[in-house]
Amino acid sequence: MNEAGSRLSGKRCIITGGASGLGRAMAIAFVEQGAQVLITDINEVAGNKTAKEIGVMFAKQDVTDEDRWPQIIEICVGEFGGLDVLVNNAGLAQTGEGLSPEDSSLGTWRKMFAVNVEGVFLGCRAALPAMRESGGGSIINLSSLAALVPTPFFTAYGASKAAVTHLSTSVAMHGAPDQIRCNSVHPGQIQTDMHNALVADAAAKAGAPLDAVQADFASRIPMGKFQQAKDIANMVLFLASDESAQITGTQMVVDGGMQLIN
Repeated sequence: MNEAGSRLSGKRCIITGGASGLGRAMAIAFVEQGAQVLITDINEVAGNKTAKEIGVMFAKQDVTDEDRWPQIIEICVGEFGGLDVLVNNAGLAQTGEGLSPEDSSLGTWRKMFAVNVEGVFLGCRAALPAMRESGGGSIINLSSLAALVPTPFFTAYGASKAAVTHLSTSVAMHGAPDQIRCNSVHPGQIQTDMHNALVADAAAKAGAPLDAVQADFASRIPMGKFQQAKDIANMVLFLASDESAQITGTQMVVDGGMQLIN
């Protein structure tokens, strides 16, 4: 870890999907800046391992389980004394067959929306009263560049992330009188296991070499390289901190310029 800082000193935080990948990177950044962190994940083994390695709390959670959300808030408030920051990071990507608007299955659509939209809605709903009790807070919802551009190549995913974007603005307006902020973060192509699976899926469908497909994906980024988990974690850290005290209802895009060519 880097030298400890104080940008989140005293902040009590929940990060969903925190066992690995992007969520893990966020948790590390938060701890380095003085936050108390509870990570949640559906993967109990990975969650416990990450918690032990980086010095955070862990609780198993399926974000689509409505009854589990009040329990997660209660754990955070009971252990830390309140809730200041919620990062709704847990989500699903979309690979395989049947991804276009014409042949997407209703089952895939519903599964995508259950995790990517309903999970975020349940998190926001559960967090609002606890943040009000704390005198305010910051909700950060992970959306995607896919929310801002057409996505006929994975329709359900793009639509679900667009719903997160709109939901975030509504939560921001609702929470503003209580000093509760809500913003959405829109990564482009982050080099995580989830992204690597998407590239591998594209290569398999095209019958092309993996390195060639990876290079093609990177060529669509004006700055010429994939984002790393740390790049997104830095944006989330900023939105969690008091540095962004007057920022709410915004879409923070971290994509190396991809939106410029779409």
